[in-house]
Amino acid sequence: MKGTLILTAAALVARVIGIFQRVPLSEVMDEVGLSAFGISNNVYLLLLVFATAGIPSAVSKMVSERIELGRGNEVRRIYRAALRFGAIAGITLTIGLLLLAPVYTWLAGTEHATLAIRAIAPSLLLFPIIAMMRGYFQGRQMMVAGGVSQVVEQIARVVTAIGIVFAMHGWGYGNEKMAAGGALGSVVGSVGAFAIMVYYAVKLRKSDERTGELDQTERKFAAGSRSGGPPVLRSNRDIYRAIFRISIPILVTAMTVQAIYIIDQSLLTRLSEWRFGEAKTLNWLADLTNNAQAIAGIPPVLAIALSQSILPVLSAAFASGDKARVTGQATLALRIGIFSGMPIVLLMTVGAHAINGLLFPNPDASVIVGMLAGGTIFQITMMTSNSILFGLGQQRLAMKHTLVGILVKLVLTLILTPLFGVYGLISATTLCFMFATATNMMSIRKRAGVRALGDRWTGFASTVLLLSAAGGALVYGVLHLAAPLGWKWPYLLATGALGLLICAVYPVLLTALGVLRADDLDSYPARIRRVLRPFLRFARGGRRVNDAR
Repeated sequence: MKGTLILTAAALVARVIGIFQRVPLSEVMDEVGLSAFGISNNVYLLLLVFATAGIPSAVSKMVSERIELGRGNEVRRIYRAALRFGAIAGITLTIGLLLLAPVYTWLAGTEHATLAIRAIAPSLLLFPIIAMMRGYFQGRQMMVAGGVSQVVEQIARVVTAIGIVFAMHGWGYGNEKMAAGGALGSVVGSVGAFAIMVYYAVKLRKSDERTGELDQTERKFAAGSRSGGPPVLRSNRDIYRAIFRISIPILVTAMTVQAIYIIDQSLLTRLSEWRFGEAKTLNWLADLTNNAQAIAGIPPVLAIALSQSILPVLSAAFASGDKARVTGQATLALRIGIFSGMPIVLLMTVGAHAINGLLFPNPDASVIVGMLAGGTIFQITMMTSNSILFGLGQQRLAMKHTLVGILVKLVLTLILTPLFGVYGLISATTLCFMFATATNMMSIRKRAGVRALGDRWTGFASTVLLLSAAGGALVYGVLHLAAPLGWKWPYLLATGALGLLICAVYPVLLTALGVLRADDLDSYPARIRRVLRPFLRFARGGRRVNDAR
């Protein structure tokens, strides 16, 4: 839990910093610059996921297993092999992106983003290596290293991007060049993150030399105190084969969201320009890549950490044949994901106009922001259910559902975007997440008897509808009452009022409508039990009164 909280906090800080980076940039760049900057980031993130997702998790798993089994020399070989792979991947991706950037932007009809994509390419030199180091440190139970490097990376990236863009704006450069200057912030961020990881690597090596931890475990293994476990990996070929066997299904599922974003930015202009005009589609593209995708990245942060934490728990329970434990843990994970994710989704959806107006100068993008943020509840359930299938040993099945979901997304995009523009595009994205969630849940129910909410769906749906109606009325009222204050004050007050309403009313409705029940408390940490117990007492009291009547 400590490691999960560290990674969650780091990811959340990084996301928030990334969003606020776009606020000042939107003050000096128009739709051309903002869309070029957003497109370059999406291409970079997809390639980064392709180069790193899954492999750090595989490295972490392999390292932790072998440390437990006392195979210190094998741990060193895995680490060195992973670093070599990261270096080769970084060089390959950087050269490929520099060469193919014009081809991609020509195919997508976004030639104005070519320079920004090329400017961001050098950051891919270091990030695959950084990812391998993070996986190794996680295997050594050092979560702080990855968390600190992630925060430093974002701070360095944001400060550099804003500084360069504002300087270039003052010097009179155009939007395409300013977007490229902002993209250079990722290069500086990668250098900062790498420096942090090198610092922790040197610190860990000195600690190993002083304590002899890996050598001690190796001697224990040689003495026969530990045995069994996964086969010994004696060559680089064996190591790479093991890494790819574990990581490929994780890679495919991890790429889903970023692949969808690439599909969206690649097809929006081509499919809708003929009907809605170039100016309109360019505005949509800027709103989608700069506003909506940034805000929609916040709700799934906890689900990512939850997915990482539930995997080893379920794997152990499944391996031991404890079906009751598998069912209980999988059910709890899904409920935590849904219950904790929904209030954030409600805030981002119902308060889309207030949040968008607070962060960005163009509140007209609020419908796009609200639609994309609303669909993230299914993204959360998709990610959590994917992790449960991994724990049940069904990696290939999760990968199959993901690939079919992307195919569904592509087909629906081709049908809906020419008819409804960006709104059809986003609807196809939400339906993709819903399809993947539904197929995952059917497989989980068949194998483990898991029902996410069971007979609680009616109460949960009622909670969401009541809060949506009350929240919408509150936001509307605050925006109009606070309008004379001007500047960002109406948006800030409306966002704050909605947040307070959700925090105060959401747990009350969940308990009053029987979604959270007294027997659930045993599954929650002590602090959460203390918070929820008064609500449960209140709900029980209300039910007793109704029964008496």
